[in-house]
Amino acid sequence: MRLRHTLATGLGAVALALSAAAPAGAATGEFSYTYDTPGGPRPALLVDPPSRECVTLPGLADPRLPAAHSPRNRTDSTAVVFTGPDCTGDHFSLRPRTGHASERLKMRSVLFS
Repeated sequence: MRLRHTLATGLGAVALALSAAAPAGAATGEFSYTYDTPGGPRPALLVDPPSRECVTLPGLADPRLPAAHSPRNRTDSTAVVFTGPDCTGDHFSLRPRTGHASERLKMRSVLFS
């Protein structure tokens, strides 16, 4: 009886440790931004973006195209936006839920904590 109790406690502790160490798979919420096209500005949205993984904004990796701007972070994670693709260049942090910036902040990629 004592051996089963000890074994069950040990397995429970291992399961708890593994679940606590596992990183979250996604930031919950929305991250919006605007990008310019020949037809005018267009809004874009990332819903539940991946955490701890660089996201180059779709269609904006090419430096010959205008960068995105006016980000709004409505996720539960800090968003770090970068001026270059693949999370390169200068960066700026946007706090969870309420972080935002004006059209002066240019970006091509983002990383969520």
